[in-house]
Formats: sequence, structure tokens, C-alpha cells
Amino acid sequence: MKAWRGVVIALSFLLLSGCLVTFKEPLPSSEPAPKGLLGKWTSTNAWGEPLNLELTRLGDNQYQAVSYFKAKPKQREAYPFTVTRHGSRWYLSAKVPAQFGGHFTLLGFELTDKHELVVYNLDLEQINQALRQKVLSGEGFQTDDGDGVLINNNLDQVFAYLDDPANSDVFVEAVRYQRLAKVK
Repeated sequence: MKAWRGVVIALSFLLLSGCLVTFKEPLPSSEPAPKGLLGKWTSTNAWGEPLNLELTRLGDNQYQAVSYFKAKPKQREAYPFTVTRHGSRWYLSAKVPAQFGGHFTLLGFELTDKHELVVYNLDLEQINQALRQKVLSGEGFQTDDGDGVLINNNLDQVFAYLDDPANSDVFVEAVRYQRLAKVK
């Protein structure tokens, strides 16, 4: 998923399965980001390339992720996103490129005691299982870069599914960032 990978990295999320789960609705922009989320982060992608991520505020409860490879600091990609807390989890959403339907992705994240930003992607296999069991409704789609699914449920129904303890493993760790040390 070469084209989508850029979006995922920009939001600090490297897709593990090469597939995409999208939603018709974005998260509402009514909640501020948790303390400690904004700032500069660093990680290494699956190919061993160091990458940086800058998370900044755009406006009231609107944020932007800018990512770039350490070796190519002038080649930056920026993506606006919103966050919300639901139950015990933090979520963010961002618009996906038009070639992937132009809908919205939903990712989980946490800030650890070790000052790490851990981002979680939805497991496509488990989402497809929920579709087969009619717990969620949606339709599959294909791109040149892989399979995906568009969830048709509203966010209240999606969160009811995600909050169910039986679905606690629907998220898989996608990437782990460390706070970028300040240069003196």
C-alpha cells in the first residue's frame, strides 16, 4: 500500500496488514488532545528508516501530523486530524486520500509512562468477522495497493462495538514513537 503508507506514516501509523478500514464519519472536533500528545516524535519504520513526526494544533480541537524521513527532511507530508476519548481509549481520525475512497480512518493511541506514543490500527480480519456476524455493516473495496472495508455504521454503533470487552483485541500495535530529544 505504497500511497496509503505515506498517510499512515504521517499519522504515525504503519499498517501491518497492508489493508485499510475506513468510516463514513470523522470523529467530532469537540475534544482537546491529551496533554503530552503534541510535539516532536521519532521512530523507525518497518524498513529501518528513521522518521520524525510533528503533532501540532491547527485550531480549536483541530490538529495536524507532519511526518518526514530523517534523511529527507524537506519531503514532508501533512494531515489534519481530530481526537476523542471514548471509554478508556483515545482515538483519532483523519481523511484518507481519494484513491482510497476519501472517507476517514479511525486509530487508537496511548501515551505511555515511558514517554512513548503508541498507535494502534484496526485489525481488518476482525472487522471482516464483525461484518460477517452482522455486528457491523459495511462493504469491501479494492485498490491497486490492497483490500479495504468501508464501515457504514454511525460512530455510536462503532464505539459500542469497540468498547465491548470481547473486542479488546480488535486493535493491533502499528508503531511506537519516542519523544524527540531537544537539541541544545
